[in-house]
Amino acid sequence: MQTHELPPHETLTIEFKSDRKKLPDSDLLAAVICLANTEGGELWLGVEDDGTPTGLHPDHQMANALVGLIAARTSPSLAVMVEVVDVQGIRVARISVPQAHSATATTAGVYLRRRLKFDGSPECVPLLPHDFISRSTTLGQLDLSAQPVQGAQLSDFDPLERERLRQNIQHYGGDRILLELDDEALDGALGLTRRTPDGSRIPTLLGLLLLGREAALRQFVPTHELAFQVLEREAVRFNEFRRFPLLKLLDWLETSFRPFNPERELQVGLFRVPVPQVDRAAFREAIANAIIHRDYTRLGAVHVRLDDEGLTISNPGGLVEGVTLHNLLTTEPRPRNPALADAMKRIGLVERSGRGVDLIYRGLLRFGRPQPDYRRTDAVNVVLKLSTAEADLNFLKMVVDEESQRGSQLPIDSLITLAVLREYRRITSEELAQHLQKDLDQAKRVLETLHEAGLVQAHGVTKGRSYTLSAGLYQALGDKAAYTRQVGFSSLQNEQLILNYVAQHGQISRSEAMELCRLSEGQAKALLRKLTQSKQLQMKGASIATFYTKPDECG
Repeated sequence: MQTHELPPHETLTIEFKSDRKKLPDSDLLAAVICLANTEGGELWLGVEDDGTPTGLHPDHQMANALVGLIAARTSPSLAVMVEVVDVQGIRVARISVPQAHSATATTAGVYLRRRLKFDGSPECVPLLPHDFISRSTTLGQLDLSAQPVQGAQLSDFDPLERERLRQNIQHYGGDRILLELDDEALDGALGLTRRTPDGSRIPTLLGLLLLGREAALRQFVPTHELAFQVLEREAVRFNEFRRFPLLKLLDWLETSFRPFNPERELQVGLFRVPVPQVDRAAFREAIANAIIHRDYTRLGAVHVRLDDEGLTISNPGGLVEGVTLHNLLTTEPRPRNPALADAMKRIGLVERSGRGVDLIYRGLLRFGRPQPDYRRTDAVNVVLKLSTAEADLNFLKMVVDEESQRGSQLPIDSLITLAVLREYRRITSEELAQHLQKDLDQAKRVLETLHEAGLVQAHGVTKGRSYTLSAGLYQALGDKAAYTRQVGFSSLQNEQLILNYVAQHGQISRSEAMELCRLSEGQAKALLRKLTQSKQLQMKGASIATFYTKPDECG
């Protein structure tokens, strides 16, 4: 039996259950389906709520029996993994519960899901009818935006919004074929209506969101709302809630935001480059993403808040199945509302490849601002924070110059790499791979391409190869001293590392110095020669058997 450590406390995916008095089967099954109907997780049987292991009841000692019980008493049948493990010398069971891909119940008909209470502790609550729809949209099993809205009629469409739709297609360079269609054909092409068996047409949720009158939206889509707030210290400068149809809503928001988004110009050669507080393309993409990916089964507005710390955009509904904070940059597009996402692309309002997150990153990084921050995202809300820090004009000038020479934009991976190097000063390809959310080979290619372009300097040639911004780039950024400090400190640190190694192990070879300090063979040879000439080390042996010790150890 293996020895394990318990998780520190209960979370959305961790549950503790006491088994001293034999946990009733109904309670065990309820805990399992709660996890399955949320994100999956682990049920630790034989552990008190405070995390104290107290042991399994004799009737629960057999792992296979627990697996069979759960499979037989859940519908659809859940396949869990059970390990009987040792924790602090006490036998407990770790039940690994997968996330269910459809709503799962006990055979007694009990549907439950897991959520966090106001104090952050978890609880199980009933899985209600609207939760079934919300869960299906999160898992990509249902496109709510494509569904017909019962009770809605074509008269709920606003002719002014239809004209706005056509104007937007023309203004944003959307699919111009749509402009040649009559109203009925346009509705069918974009999925704004659905035909009934008798041949009549009924508006879909997408149709109401784009063309619906405000009264119809209030009646049929009560979850649709957007709030725009501007806070300056403790003062509220703007605070409005709107339920307009989407195209009108986006126009209103952009117009309302403009006075709070000051802009200046930077002269770079023959070009005048606008420098706004918030990049307009990134702003539009972020707002459109929040509207497209929000959960229209949940009450709550899309919030757009500008304050002293930055611009925060949040929308109800967590990340959809398959999307995490660790693959945002690389995962294939998975919109919660595919019909709405497709319509917004064809109108021209969002990036057509579905990689709008790249546009958001570019809108910050090319101005030398921090990366977009999604860290406050949780199971029920996606929260994006865009920095409004002062733009680094020297960095922007460097980007514009480089793009002018290339005749194209810097790839987003290159911008992320330069931003990471500005923050951390020195990185390895392994470390960069985590920031890019890509594999090691792709990270190496990005670094070597920037190295060849003269933007990055490489140090070492082995697996410990590291990178800094180049001297020329530091000079272009107006911070020549930073390069000198970086390289100078690195040399001093390497000397100290070698001396400490010899103090601990008695000697060091050239290959060990290369490994320890991430140096090339020539760099390690030069450093060891310097330490020998300064009498801090003494060389012993010859040829490949050469090693270095403290001077007082030599006879």
